[in-house]
Amino acid sequence: MVPNNSISLMLRRIAFPPLARRRIDTLQVNVGYRCNQSCVHCHVGASPHRTEEMSGETVDLVLAVLARRPIATLDITGGAPELNPHFRRLVRAARDLGVRVIDRCNLTILELAGQEDLAEFLAAEEVEIVASLPCYLADNVDRQRGRGVFEGSIRSLKRLNALGYGREGSGHILNLVYNPQGPSLPPPQEALEADYRRELGDKFGIVFNRLFTLANMPIQRFGSTLISKGEFDRYVGLLRAAHRDDNLDSVMCRDLVSVDWRGYLYDCDFNQMLDLPLTGLDGARRRLEDLLNDDLDHNPIQVAGHCYGCTAGQGSSCGGALKEAAE
Repeated sequence: MVPNNSISLMLRRIAFPPLARRRIDTLQVNVGYRCNQSCVHCHVGASPHRTEEMSGETVDLVLAVLARRPIATLDITGGAPELNPHFRRLVRAARDLGVRVIDRCNLTILELAGQEDLAEFLAAEEVEIVASLPCYLADNVDRQRGRGVFEGSIRSLKRLNALGYGREGSGHILNLVYNPQGPSLPPPQEALEADYRRELGDKFGIVFNRLFTLANMPIQRFGSTLISKGEFDRYVGLLRAAHRDDNLDSVMCRDLVSVDWRGYLYDCDFNQMLDLPLTGLDGARRRLEDLLNDDLDHNPIQVAGHCYGCTAGQGSSCGGALKEAAE
């Protein structure tokens, strides 16, 4: 596997239009890189063997920031974020503060030993679920995520539907996430969402709220795979050729700040994985504590070649296609 710092250096050599952030609306917190899956496309490089994990003290800082700042959304990610022992305390406390909470869930975590009541917990706390399901075909999902993942994901989706998730008027939001199988751009989100509704509905009786299409980022495990196959430059070239300036105003880093498991700040989760931190005028890394007294308005955003993954074609963000999100 190609070291991620080598990939980061390659991407830093590629120019991208300058960006500055607006007021923070979303705090995206990565509570650890441990996961029950090892997906080919994973930009985090998460796996069952990772040990990085956010401490209780850092979780307390997250909650202090949410109490101090008018931040509307807490977006919890990983790894499988539910494996962090402080996950449920973080969710409960954030909901008590009136903060919207999103759990980026891989679905199969709901069947893991020790997580038998997780679905019911998420429903009781009215947590929005953003669930990875990179295709509606079993072979494609298992090829990307591991044998048996598709069947487990379908069982978990049925369980969530039984709790009201994805059903109109229930208040329980269930959004699915699509990633391409390889080095290509996602298809149009609206048309693919219709395909998902038809295939999952007709075959399994599954319903959901929205489908988010995300471009694969040429970093971590996916970036290493591209390099080993001699496809890295071609894929980055594809992203650059499809860049649209009108996507720049909607990229997620304008209104979001990413927090790693140690409490360091980044402009987005992708920068976190490339070790491109938020820094002050003195060059020092910014930490969660800094958000207690500094809202970071108008700070320049760290950009590099991977940023074209967010501005190519219809655009891509943690909330799906930028064009459809803006509309």
